[in-house]
Amino acid sequence: MRLALYTGLILAGGYTCLTPALAADPTGDWRVADAVANIRVAQCNGSMWGAVSWEKQPGGRDEYNPDASKKTRPTLGMATLIDMKKKPGVDQWEGQVYNAKDGQLYSATITPVGTDQLEIKGCVMGFLCGGETWTRVAPPIPLSTANAMAKGAPKPTGAAPKAQGTTGGTTTGGTTGASATAPALAPAAQKTATTTAKPGQKNAADQVGDICLLPEIAGFAH
Repeated sequence: MRLALYTGLILAGGYTCLTPALAADPTGDWRVADAVANIRVAQCNGSMWGAVSWEKQPGGRDEYNPDASKKTRPTLGMATLIDMKKKPGVDQWEGQVYNAKDGQLYSATITPVGTDQLEIKGCVMGFLCGGETWTRVAPPIPLSTANAMAKGAPKPTGAAPKAQGTTGGTTTGGTTGASATAPALAPAAQKTATTTAKPGQKNAADQVGDICLLPEIAGFAH
C-alpha cells in the first residue's frame, strides 16, 4: 500500500550539491514519488511541518475533508505533515499526515536517507502501513525568526483537521492541484529560487513562501 503525499515548485534534475552533513535534515522541498507535486518541509516552533507548495494540475480543493467548511479550501499551502517531533536517538520524526484523498489523519514518520531522499511511512491504527520515498528538489531551509514562529504570525481560520475514522487507504494527496504551473528550473537556479525571498515572502516562482507563516501552521502553536 503506497503513501502518496504531494507539494510545490517542481525543479528539473534534483538538487545534487548537498554535503553529507545535511544527511539528517528533512527540511526543504521534496518531489513525491509520482511527481505530481512537492512538499515543503520546515521546522516550525520545534516541530517539522510539511505543506503543499506546488502541484502539477492547478485548482485543487480539499473536497474529501469531512468538515464541510473546508471542502472548498485550496490544496496549495495545505498542511500535510503535521507537528512531527524528533524521536530520541534516531534521525526520524513522528507525528501525523493528512490524507487529502479521504480527508483523514494518520500516524506517520519521516526519515532522511542520505542527502537527497526522504522516506515517509503512515499507518492506520498501528497497522495497514504503507510508504514511499521522496526526492529532494531544493536545499534544506535554515531556521529563521519566521520559522521559529515569531509573535504576530497570522492565526488560522479553523482548527487543524481531525481524524474521522480509520477507513480508507494511506495514500495522501491527490492528482489535482491548486496553483498556476510553476516553471521548471535548472539545478543552478534551485537554491536561488527557494532562498532569495525574505522569511514569509514569496518570489516569482514560489506561491507559498515560508510555510511556518501559513495560518494553519502558525496558529497550531499559538
